Amino acid sequence: MSARAAPPNIVLIMADQLAPHFTGAYGHKLVATPHMSALAARGARFDNAYCNAPLCAPSRFSFMSGQLVTRIAAYDNASEFPATIPTFAHYLRRAGYRTCLSGKMHFVGPDQLHGFEERLTTDVYPADLAWTPDWELPDERIDKWYHNMDSVREAGTAATTFQIEYDEETAFMARRRIFEFAMQRIEPFCLVVSFIHPHDPYVARPEWWDLYDHEAIDMPVCRNATDPHSERLRHGIEADVVVPSEAEIRKARHAYYANTSYFDSKVGAVVGALEESGQLDNTVVIVTSDHGDMLGERGLWYKMTFFEHSARVPLIVAGPGVVKQTVDAPCSLVDLLPTFLEIAGTAPEPGMPIDGVSLWSCATGGAPIQTEAIGEYCAECASHPVFMIRRGRYKYIHCDVDPPQLFDLEADPHELINLADDPDHAEMAAAFAAEVAERWDSEAIRSHVIATQRQRRAVHAAMQAGLTGSWDYQPRRDAANEFVRNHQDWTVAGERSRFPPVSRNDA
Repeated sequence: MSARAAPPNIVLIMADQLAPHFTGAYGHKLVATPHMSALAARGARFDNAYCNAPLCAPSRFSFMSGQLVTRIAAYDNASEFPATIPTFAHYLRRAGYRTCLSGKMHFVGPDQLHGFEERLTTDVYPADLAWTPDWELPDERIDKWYHNMDSVREAGTAATTFQIEYDEETAFMARRRIFEFAMQRIEPFCLVVSFIHPHDPYVARPEWWDLYDHEAIDMPVCRNATDPHSERLRHGIEADVVVPSEAEIRKARHAYYANTSYFDSKVGAVVGALEESGQLDNTVVIVTSDHGDMLGERGLWYKMTFFEHSARVPLIVAGPGVVKQTVDAPCSLVDLLPTFLEIAGTAPEPGMPIDGVSLWSCATGGAPIQTEAIGEYCAECASHPVFMIRRGRYKYIHCDVDPPQLFDLEADPHELINLADDPDHAEMAAAFAAEVAERWDSEAIRSHVIATQRQRRAVHAAMQAGLTGSWDYQPRRDAANEFVRNHQDWTVAGERSRFPPVSRNDA
């Protein structure tokens, strides 16, 4: 019996706040994303992939654990991600993969690795409990970090920003590690390369801004939706009192498009390193995002809602065995953990709940097994849990303090017609409402959200007193053994760090 072939490497490239609607890879006529498009041209493009929570940290915790937000209490951007929850990095590490993270993952709490053997950069956001919202005072803004309209009003160009510096470091460190994996013959490996762009602020370097004709930038289809959920979110980000002008909207979208192309260039840099190091043919490459951006649609900006531009994410898979195709069946980020495990030929811990379904058989030519996406939102700009069910062509959104929303996304892709009270859809709306009631205990979830918020605010207040400490990740670096040092032979160091290596067979 022949031995089983070694599983492929896995490289996941993640954007922050990238809606697929605004990419050339998904059909936008203006936005240039040639590297994403090249991957889609030789792989599987999932056209109805969703995040499970339209906010950075909850989405990422859910994605890494394969579990929904309410199961792991990953409610908001200051929810601790417990070290006891297995992630795909734990499972892959146990299966023999080298696991590595370069860039953002927004871990909150003292564990800043969560199964990764090494982390090449610090995070771009704080790891403490400062960003805890207060559902008991839902109209009270935390002005230090709540979104407002400054990102829209101040959009434009700059030579550098903290986000540009961060993404440059993230890409550099990832590329270097890819070549080191090749030189050290480390395989299989799982490398996550996670960028902050095109997340607001909407500020781009001039060379990316100049890719676009400013007057050609398309504008939102709907500028001012009047449903209670949209109105509440506009109030939360102050868009109800600071109404952006046409010029400001165009500038913000222009910068977002520019930064999307910038992110796409980093996709090209990572894939290029895999190709140059001879590892591309044995690597499954995945491109996705933690959530999208409303970018002015419905008069909304940023995320925090289950409308399409906020909740849908790009999901492109390419690599050995993947069949070129587009997949219409809904899926979500929790499906990536079981997908990775199937690629690796391993299984989750017995008894550990997994809310996702593997997409690997579909990506390699089989019929879709996963046909729905489930979403939960329990963070700022809300006072009660918000739930989403996407199944087939329909999406249903429920919140205890809002009227229900039902959309036919094939007939109404911009979600302008709420069918929840339409007599022709009464049976469907009732069925979705019954499913929500059966699936979630909204009152119990809200009580638990408030309880954890109280706990976290108390801990955070105490940690501000006395000696200060930090959970922020400090990357390890051994400068005494970098480049060339006196305890090394410089010719050996040069040979060890050269790729491809010098051939000894040359005549």
